[in-house]
Amino acid sequence: MFDGPFDVFALIIAIIAFLIAIKASNQAAELRRRLSSLEEMVYAQRRVQPPPLMPAPVQAEAPATTPAEPPPLAPEAEAPPPLVTEVAAPPPLEAGTGADAPPPLPAPALDIREPGFEERLGTRWVVWIGGLALALGGFFMVRYSIEAGLVGPGVRVFLGGLFAAALLGAGEWSRRKESISNIAALPIANIPAILTAAGTAVAFATIYAAYALYGFLVPATAFVLLGLVALGTLAAALLHGPALAGLGVVGAFVTPLLVSSGKPDYWALYIYLAIVTAASFGLARIRLWRWLAVTTTAFAVLWIFPGLDTSDVQVAPHAFHAIAGFVLAALLVVCGFMFGPSIEDGEIEPVSSSSLGAYLFGAMLIVLSSAHADLALIAFTLLVGATLFVAWRAPAATGALGAAAATVFIVFAEWAVRANPDMLVLPGGPLPGIGPVATDSSVTLHLVMAAIFAAGFGMAGFFAQGRSNSAIIPVVWSAAGVATPIAILVALYARIAHLDRSIPFAILAVLLAAAFGAATEALARREDRPGAATSVALFATGTLGALALALTFALEKGWLTIALALMSLGTAWISLQRPIPVLRRLAAIFAAIVTARIVYDPRIVGDAVGTTPIFNWLLWGYGLPAVSFWGASIFLRRRGDDAPLRMVEAAAILFTALLAFMEIRHFATGGQMTSAPSLLECALQVCVAFAMAIGLERLRLRSRSIVHNVGAVVLTAIGGLISVFGLLILENPLLWHIDVGGAVFNLLLLGYALPAVLMLLLSYAVVGERGKAYANTIAGGALVFALAYVTLEIRRFYHGPILSSGETTGAEQYTYSIGWLAFGVVLLGVGIIVNSERARLASAAVIALTILKAFVIDMSTLTGVYRALSFMCLGVVLVAIGWLYQRILFRRQAPPPAPQTGS
Repeated sequence: MFDGPFDVFALIIAIIAFLIAIKASNQAAELRRRLSSLEEMVYAQRRVQPPPLMPAPVQAEAPATTPAEPPPLAPEAEAPPPLVTEVAAPPPLEAGTGADAPPPLPAPALDIREPGFEERLGTRWVVWIGGLALALGGFFMVRYSIEAGLVGPGVRVFLGGLFAAALLGAGEWSRRKESISNIAALPIANIPAILTAAGTAVAFATIYAAYALYGFLVPATAFVLLGLVALGTLAAALLHGPALAGLGVVGAFVTPLLVSSGKPDYWALYIYLAIVTAASFGLARIRLWRWLAVTTTAFAVLWIFPGLDTSDVQVAPHAFHAIAGFVLAALLVVCGFMFGPSIEDGEIEPVSSSSLGAYLFGAMLIVLSSAHADLALIAFTLLVGATLFVAWRAPAATGALGAAAATVFIVFAEWAVRANPDMLVLPGGPLPGIGPVATDSSVTLHLVMAAIFAAGFGMAGFFAQGRSNSAIIPVVWSAAGVATPIAILVALYARIAHLDRSIPFAILAVLLAAAFGAATEALARREDRPGAATSVALFATGTLGALALALTFALEKGWLTIALALMSLGTAWISLQRPIPVLRRLAAIFAAIVTARIVYDPRIVGDAVGTTPIFNWLLWGYGLPAVSFWGASIFLRRRGDDAPLRMVEAAAILFTALLAFMEIRHFATGGQMTSAPSLLECALQVCVAFAMAIGLERLRLRSRSIVHNVGAVVLTAIGGLISVFGLLILENPLLWHIDVGGAVFNLLLLGYALPAVLMLLLSYAVVGERGKAYANTIAGGALVFALAYVTLEIRRFYHGPILSSGETTGAEQYTYSIGWLAFGVVLLGVGIIVNSERARLASAAVIALTILKAFVIDMSTLTGVYRALSFMCLGVVLVAIGWLYQRILFRRQAPPPAPQTGS
């Protein structure tokens, strides 16, 4: 086990160094493999063919005493000699000394095989383990000296520093020795990097032990020394590769955690971090290590958090840290800007954009944690403006515009919902006895910032169009230029006007809409460039959105639904004038937003609906959107049938149906929308559902719209469900105590007779257009409700308005039979007159039911004259029906007389 924090820390540093060295060795091995492949390709391309053979006499004259020598290598490349190809043996030379000379040896082939297990063990693993052993050996030597009491603390620290210096010196000596020597047998072992990493780890541990364990160093001195070691490690990474860079950046940013003091000095901390960040970004720029830039940015942003959770935030040093890091990232990391790497024009580079966005996020945190202090707001404004400038000059950082727009909205949104916002708008100022909030003094500054941000983003988004050959860059600019002013306006409206009616904000929204409209027209007249169509669509969207906000600001709360619906109509109309595909989708989006709005509160304005039938808030809240969506669907249909059109058509049908149903409910409940349903409500809803279904069935024949088709079926199903479960079961006056009203004009006429007529009309509307079963089912429902009306009306005659009370007399039972027979005869007559088979079949069904009633009910319940009359009337009617069928419907033609033949 370890006896103290020094041992634990030493082991951790050693393990980190070991892992980093392993990663570096793997990278070096991969580079070696690639270099070998590249050398083989170059060697194959430079291979030459042997020269043509000379004639024999010429060969005889050639000096044969000196063996052939290969041509000299080019001075700029030390490539292996070309391979000697085998050729046909020349004719024997004349006798002489040169004839016995041996031919030149072929050059050895390049070894590009993968190293085996033994080679890996001897050239890599042994070196890695050796580096780790060196570091641990130094740590354990110090531990042994402590346990045995051999040397004092000062000597221990001195020996630790001496050992670190020796390791660093050995690493540098081995690096130079390896670079000077022409032997490249073991570069994959990465011996210099491992020795240097072990030396820096020992140096870190020694300085930390001198500070934390023995108190030889004051915090300031220890801080400076640890920082110098970290910076030296970063500098050594230029020679030894990325392993030391990773160790150096981790050590540099962890150093402030190792050196603590009772009262933190944020200025010293952030000046040190600025130096470390500059060194790390510089190294990343020189070696083009993206990972190092990302790691540095992450560590730097994490160092913004200390001190933000206190009540007294030191804004100045935190703001300095955010600004310094942003400036360094812009100078050294952003591609194509100042000293950053080069990049192709029109490409958005993620590291460039994310590094700026990270520091913007840090500046936003400073603003929020300091309760929107003036200095924090000024620093945040400067960074947002700098983001626009950098993105303007360097397209690689265009992605940071999204982070800038998002942080601006978060700052203003948080300011809008901060506690006690009412104090800003009360006529008398803060309430007596309550002091002003922390943000009262910065109201003017917020308004100035809002104006600067809105103008900056909007103008930059407009003037950035056409500056790039990329399609995505102008779209990002236009999106930020449209979304940011609208978001700021909404936040200010919520903060100052508290979402209440405000004419000044409505005027601002109209002015913003006018600016976006002018930008839309100006961009539409320009020549077609990449991304121009989408940018025009975004500015047109901003125009409509600002107009919707103007209506919302100027009108009461419920008018937001109407305003958004009108925006759908306006967008559809604009799509005719400017055929931009995005506008069609935008019209559908507005329709979806309005639909979601009514799901949140179906009454639109809560309890303020009103009690006046028909002319109440439901008429405006549902009627105007329905009209808007119908108009928008007409405009959209002129340019094709697609998903946006179907969404708008669905919204039009939905709002029309909801308008009818909600108005019926309001009327039936007297304005109490939460009351239980009634027979009147169910009757009206069934009639409206079937009437709308008939209208959609007629409309779909012209439009051939799948939405109209499905809508008609859905409304038919709704009407059928309410008919069965509402009128026949839950609100049936035969089953429940319900007052149906007068003798003729009563709820029975509305709830059973009128639905029967509408079902009959609907069945004729779908004949030939839908399946026979579908039409016959609706016709069967019409027959059921018509017979129910006849029955209930007879019941009303005998029992008064309450049908569920009283006993059924013989006269009533006889009247039912007569009424059903009469109804059947009427159906038969209609079927004969209009030649309708369906009417005649319905008549047969009613008469069959009457026959069944006569033999099952009348025979057992009726007595005396009523029983006799019942069967007599039934018999007469059946005979008459038979005669009609024989004489009129199915009259047999007499066969023609046979021709007479002469005798």
